[in-house]
Amino acid sequence: MSLPQTDSPDLPWHDLARGAGLMQDSGALRSTIFDETSVLARAHGAVNLGQGFPDADGPAAMIEAAAEALRSGLNQYSPERGLPELREAIAAQQLATQSRELDPHTQVVVTAGAAEALAASLLSILRPGDEVVVLEPHYDLYAAIVAFAGGVLHPVALRPPEFGVDLEDLRAAFSDRTAAVLVNDPHNPTGTVLSPETAREIARLAVEHDAVILTDEVYEHLRYDGEHLSLAAGASSSMLEPELAEQVRERTLVVSSASKSLQVTGWRIGWVSGPADLISGVSAVKTYLSHSAAAPLQKAVAAGLRDLQTWGQTLAAEQAQRSALVGQALRDLGLQVAQPSGSYYVVADFSPLFDRYGATTSAEMSRALIEQAGLALLPLSAFAAPENQELYAGWMRVAACKRESTLQEGMDRLAAALR
Repeated sequence: MSLPQTDSPDLPWHDLARGAGLMQDSGALRSTIFDETSVLARAHGAVNLGQGFPDADGPAAMIEAAAEALRSGLNQYSPERGLPELREAIAAQQLATQSRELDPHTQVVVTAGAAEALAASLLSILRPGDEVVVLEPHYDLYAAIVAFAGGVLHPVALRPPEFGVDLEDLRAAFSDRTAAVLVNDPHNPTGTVLSPETAREIARLAVEHDAVILTDEVYEHLRYDGEHLSLAAGASSSMLEPELAEQVRERTLVVSSASKSLQVTGWRIGWVSGPADLISGVSAVKTYLSHSAAAPLQKAVAAGLRDLQTWGQTLAAEQAQRSALVGQALRDLGLQVAQPSGSYYVVADFSPLFDRYGATTSAEMSRALIEQAGLALLPLSAFAAPENQELYAGWMRVAACKRESTLQEGMDRLAAALR
């Protein structure tokens, strides 16, 4: 009996790995940049400001709610779309923050983290050959899932040092094959936010080309320079003209999660909200990926969302302080820093330090900083397609989501290595 040909170059998982940049020229599979950096950081005892997870827990009442749910026997499957209690809390949160009126029974689905939410959303709408417009640099999952679905990614470069959108580049990325546009706001990895002008043009182009808008808003409560407004915001909050706003709401899927807003990245509780017909497709796909997220954690997240207003304001203010600490420390070292407005991240141009560290690329610089300075950062080029990586040469991402003492230690190590 012959063995299955698992090394065939045209297996679907190869497409996914190539899309994410995990397939090397030799055909060997590499780990994600997040895992590679974290492993190297542990080996060298480096302060890890590479991967974006906090080093403090979320709300104490939410943690206790999880423990109580476990003790009370809520340990079996939840409904496929999620506990009604959590879906109702999500709908209430969206009404309070974005004036979105959602039916929790038909317009909200709970997922195993935002990663599953994004994957299920893309797999539910893409056909082979469909094109997806995305702002680059971007979270690596986007390219992986689009490639897995047989789609074609059309990146629009956010050009340093401001990392703004060139509207002509944006328009040129759309075509008759455009099926979706993927928007991450506030943005990972740059920490920037969409300008109203860019948001309006994305909305107009999506309607013109009959494309679905998929908005990744996991950092929605971590905007500290102004208020976060979703493209799908309700009439009383929308930055769009009324007619366009209504057309956008009819075609937009909004992804968020507890990971960042409630500081529980390991719980893997996310969700998607949007029009009932689109949510039906997302729900059908996610059912056969995970069936349902952990029931006791869903109940706890519902409690966390109900108390999010107070917690969220504190979280954004604290993140502003952390990002300012990192930004000022990097400027004091003579580095150019892009002004962040939200999310966990601060990005800076380390190219003036290449010679000092014997680096010629951002990837080499990342390794050198770990080995020589005891500081782990991620190269921004890792978030871009190979043909665009040179645009971000020298730029590094700092995950400024740790305690201020941890951030200060990381910056002190960098300064000491440069003396």
